[in-house]
Amino acid sequence: MPTTGFLIRHLQWPLMEALKGNRIRPYMKELQATQRLSAETLTVQQREKLVKLLDHAIQNVPAYTAFAPDWSKMREMPERFLQRIPVLTKTHFRQNADQYLSQGRQTSRLIGNRTGGSTGEPTHFYLDRPTVERYEAARWFGLSWYGIRIGDPCVMIWGSPLELNAQQARRYRWKERWLKNRMMISAYELDERHLEANLRLIREFRPAYLYGYASALHTLAMMMVRRGMTLGIPLKAVVSTAESLHEHQRQTIAQAFDAPVVNEYGARDGGMIAYQCKAGSMHAFSGNCYLEVVDPITHIPVFKGHPGALLVTDLHNTVMPRLRYQLGDVVALSDSACSCNLAFPLLASIDGREDDMFLSRNGKYVHGHYFNHIVRNMDSFRTFQIVQHEPERLSLRLVKEPERFLPSDEAKLLAGIRAALGQVSIHVSYVETIPPASSGKTRYAIREFPLTSAHPLE
Repeated sequence: MPTTGFLIRHLQWPLMEALKGNRIRPYMKELQATQRLSAETLTVQQREKLVKLLDHAIQNVPAYTAFAPDWSKMREMPERFLQRIPVLTKTHFRQNADQYLSQGRQTSRLIGNRTGGSTGEPTHFYLDRPTVERYEAARWFGLSWYGIRIGDPCVMIWGSPLELNAQQARRYRWKERWLKNRMMISAYELDERHLEANLRLIREFRPAYLYGYASALHTLAMMMVRRGMTLGIPLKAVVSTAESLHEHQRQTIAQAFDAPVVNEYGARDGGMIAYQCKAGSMHAFSGNCYLEVVDPITHIPVFKGHPGALLVTDLHNTVMPRLRYQLGDVVALSDSACSCNLAFPLLASIDGREDDMFLSRNGKYVHGHYFNHIVRNMDSFRTFQIVQHEPERLSLRLVKEPERFLPSDEAKLLAGIRAALGQVSIHVSYVETIPPASSGKTRYAIREFPLTSAHPLE
């Protein structure tokens, strides 16, 4: 709503800056200034930040202090020195997380976070407020390319936190609505029978843009196209995030909503990495992160244009630096220039998370992320994979955490699955590992039949 957005921009955010020291807008202005710089200047600035981060990590982070002799000799070649540091896998980090916390930092004063488990294996880590604010600044910077301002109304096709009680859920919705000007439509309960009602809610809210999981946006768009329905209000953009956005999904979403479809690329444990410009290119925020693409087996850097495992070094996270952190995606860098004239480096391709939409027994579409929300709060399981062979038949593969496993967690997980999908048959098996897909990530949610051949119950 216009009034809410105005109050957020001109009252709430200035108060946050004055009372709490929030610096999202100043960080955003820094990014806006960099879009006028040349590629060479951007590289110099990135190198300066990398040197500063390495100075800190070598001196203060137990995992990296052994590299001090090499660093003293190679400080003028930070990129080459970085290649001497072993690739940091999520498994190694999980098992040795305390070694990556900067000395003297108290976790009680930091922001604890955990990944959404896109690889099926949640990772715990810490950030400080400036780092989180830089992530937010990068998101608003990317959105600004489409005329979207802080406080503009947004409808999110998203997942609500399942662990909240009724009172906490009400507070959460209130904050989303009045402090962030956002309304949510659950990606866990998309139902074609409620399509008209959902579209009516969106029209009444009059968002400037939609924001959501790629597969959830695509599912909603398919329903609309199938029914010949349109939104009927202008949108500045439809922003797809958290998953790979495939070209057929982009085309259907664009057709349904008659708006630009924008790809956002980031991760909780990697920050806001890249945003798509109006010319269609994915621009990496080189002032926030240093990216490498390597062969997934040998860890030798690959040539630009060739896909490989993405390594991310967050240039601002000094409380828990993770150098050469293997995010779990397969990407390719590009040496091309974009017609939009932004000099930020480009990503040629991204093969990220492959969430799937599931179909419940009563005809609802349930986003695969739903199951991750259940599992990621259980210490019993290291990873999992759920496969829907038919609407009424599923397989569930689980990798236990041997010292933390509780049989009651398995019962809770099965109950949660049936609460979403109905009384389905679930074959449970325990395995040692779950091999990754070609993208490098373990797909934790797989549907083996096309939604187009399955019709909701009348």
